[in-house]
Amino acid sequence: MDDRIDRSPARVVLQPIAAPSILGLYGFAGSTFIVAANLAHWYGTPETPLFLFPFAAFFGGLAQFLAGMWSYRARDAIATAMHGMWGAFWMGWGLLQLLVVTGLLKVTDPNFLPAFGYWFIALGVITLMGAIAASAENIALAGVLHTLWIGSGLLAIGFLVTHNINSIWVIVGGWVLLLSALLAWYTASALMFEGIFGRAVLPVGLTQKAKQEPELAPGEGEPGVAKGQ
Repeated sequence: MDDRIDRSPARVVLQPIAAPSILGLYGFAGSTFIVAANLAHWYGTPETPLFLFPFAAFFGGLAQFLAGMWSYRARDAIATAMHGMWGAFWMGWGLLQLLVVTGLLKVTDPNFLPAFGYWFIALGVITLMGAIAASAENIALAGVLHTLWIGSGLLAIGFLVTHNINSIWVIVGGWVLLLSALLAWYTASALMFEGIFGRAVLPVGLTQKAKQEPELAPGEGEPGVAKGQ
């Protein structure tokens, strides 16, 4: 039996990972913009959901959900939770709109809007927790999430209390979500520019805690990967 021990030096290779939130925030910004603009009465007819659901389901749903899973690999807890949750929501929203436009589900059903309102209660409460966590690291991302949970709360009130998709609560909620989409676009652009130029181009308001974090986060049994949005 060969008792020799291989004493050759180990090689450590770190796999570079782009910030998953570049995709996730752009996906969220695009889908939220087109849907929130419709809620805010910028445009729309009864047939509008037919044109909205494919974009929202794939651009905001699938793309953002994948960004959430890649955020897990990048050890970004906030992005994993927020992108994963909202990506799943947009896929569910797209399926819901498909059922509406095909006639399998009626918006005029008295149970539709109250049940839909509970979606936004769950989304708003979870997003609030993400907003609190993001406030400790990134002010721009915190702004995205704070406006997002507030907009979700307004939609929940509009759907549950007024039972009217054209109520002032829903319209104001649409405007707040438009602001969230704008902030998401800005934050994603800042992350992309930083990745390209190797320095901060657009400020995102990193807190002192975030500035003091090490660039590499060591993991159990592995050398570590760069943590990033």
